[in-house]
Amino acid sequence: MSSISPVYYNADAVRRYLTWPLVNAAVEAALVAVVKPSQDQETKSFTSFAIQPKRSFTACGNESAGILLTMPAFVGNYSLGSKESPRSTLACKLVTSFCGNQRRDPPLPSIHAHVMLFDKQTGQLSAIMEGTDLTTWRTVSASLVATKYLYFRRFGLQAEKERQINVAIVGCGVQGQHHAAAFCANFRVKQLNLYNRTTAKAQNLAEKLQRELGNESGTQIAVSRSANEACQNADVICIATYSCDPLVHLKDLKDKQGVHINAVGAGEVEFSEVAPDVYQKAEIYVDCYANAEAELVGLKASITAELGAIINNGSYPEESDISIFQSMGMASEDACVAQAVYDAILSSAEDS
Repeated sequence: MSSISPVYYNADAVRRYLTWPLVNAAVEAALVAVVKPSQDQETKSFTSFAIQPKRSFTACGNESAGILLTMPAFVGNYSLGSKESPRSTLACKLVTSFCGNQRRDPPLPSIHAHVMLFDKQTGQLSAIMEGTDLTTWRTVSASLVATKYLYFRRFGLQAEKERQINVAIVGCGVQGQHHAAAFCANFRVKQLNLYNRTTAKAQNLAEKLQRELGNESGTQIAVSRSANEACQNADVICIATYSCDPLVHLKDLKDKQGVHINAVGAGEVEFSEVAPDVYQKAEIYVDCYANAEAELVGLKASITAELGAIINNGSYPEESDISIFQSMGMASEDACVAQAVYDAILSSAEDS
């Protein structure tokens, strides 16, 4: 077979094909694939799986400069829909995280990424895909999938379509902004509370969302003076900051009522944004155990399960539980989303 030059897809090309149905299906498939099958599942002809070594971290100068992460993955025998034939994907993402970029003039995204897709049979490089938006979307999508299964499903199989929720966004950076918009797009959000250390950023987000949603949505948007105020009546909390100190405490949560927390932050300690008293009370879920072992060192609480196992077996939290999805991100998510975008691009080219 002759060598074929890989195709490069820039941010604009990728962005045109990112939709929540596409990304959510890919992320859900990745979450399920990382779970080791039970003996019953092993007897079935269709069982997806993922091979993803621990991500490598390369310091870029001193500790405050930034890091380079290498995230390879092979996801095998997975499907994005009941009518689709199984597929497999070989990919590797390179991502840099420089938290000081937000303080530059003009500000830059904290995260830059590219995903490389390979031919699964020959190993040839098929495509290089700008991955910054892909990374943002798959991170938000993991929170959406976690909320669907860890919060809504405790109230019934159709609850995510029928039940109204109050949502708190703690941290209105890139992730907070996308979480706010995505939750309004995917669920019935009655009240959206926004908190950011710099109030002007939360206010700007509130005004932007109000313009985009319009009055017909019925979503009430408020800017909160503190994380405590934002979380008071929230059913779902999404926290995405670099804070080294706890911002969400047990006293901030609804008493004896179900609350779900998506912890998405990337501080020096992965679990620093949520107070220890919340972790002690909560059911804790992760994307995969391997990530948890590497990145949740020092967490003084037990992990309940991988999210993919809950998707598989339906053992949802109790209605009154506090659940936490500790989102760390997986190479398999990047691989599945990149493959879905790549396939959508090729399909569009064939149709034109």
